Amino acid sequence: MEYFKRTTLVLTFIASVFFLTSCSSVKIVTDMDKTVDFNQYESYSFLGWEKNSDKILSEFDKKRIKDAFNSELKARGLKFVESGGDMDISLFIVVDQKTSTTAYTDYYSTGYRGYRRYRGGWGYGYAETTYSETDYLEGTLVMDVFDGGSKDQIWQGVVKSTVTEDPQKRAKVIPRNIGALMSKFPIKKKK
Repeated sequence: MEYFKRTTLVLTFIASVFFLTSCSSVKIVTDMDKTVDFNQYESYSFLGWEKNSDKILSEFDKKRIKDAFNSELKARGLKFVESGGDMDISLFIVVDQKTSTTAYTDYYSTGYRGYRRYRGGWGYGYAETTYSETDYLEGTLVMDVFDGGSKDQIWQGVVKSTVTEDPQKRAKVIPRNIGALMSKFPIKKKK
């Protein structure tokens, strides 16, 4: 019985750790035109937000996002220009309501009764599983990069993350998530 208790505790711990890390993880997907030489680009312009997707953001969060991208692009030696940059960048954001479900199982036992001549050795036990649901928001930020001359799309980056309601945490999380996304950008940071 002790084996079953330990196994249940270990499995519960693993499930809890997986749940906590899966809710807080950042998922990044990128795609690009592999025929493009990104070293040719020296400047960039923001085209703005696609389909007014920024309407769900506060002015503070819009500034945090734009400042984080500007910081990342500047670190790569790129210069911001109001219009007519070598690269044009548009942003799109979606926020979805999500629900996560967790299960926790407790195992209770009357214990081992020992060997008796005519009776079996195991005691009785039962398991009780409880479920809980948690609602949270998941944000998806898409960065589309176009060649300023040809207007062809040359790169796309998508970052998904849980949205925190605390503005102080968002002030830290937004730059960190954008930094993680930009680590996949074809132009690396200058040393």
